[in-house]
Amino acid sequence: MGPIEKQIRDILSQALDPLRMEVINESHMHAGHAGGSADGSGETHMRVRVISAKFDGVGRVQRHRLINELLKPVLDEGLHALALEPAATTDNVRW
Repeated sequence: MGPIEKQIRDILSQALDPLRMEVINESHMHAGHAGGSADGSGETHMRVRVISAKFDGVGRVQRHRLINELLKPVLDEGLHALALEPAATTDNVRW
């Protein structure tokens, strides 16, 4: 686990008390693309899948806004891309 993944996990675990969470480094899939490294190493592109009761009764856009607000320091430090899959406890998820 790299430092950015750890930071994301720590922030979201504390704020959302997730039932389940995955933080996936997808940087290798973006080798040579803008915002990524030439060889796809590092932590430039991350995907977050999180199920939390804090999302119960909250719309999709608001869920994304909440996570983006929580992770603003990580984004400001240079994380290039963040894909979000937030779910309420009552949502059916494919993952």
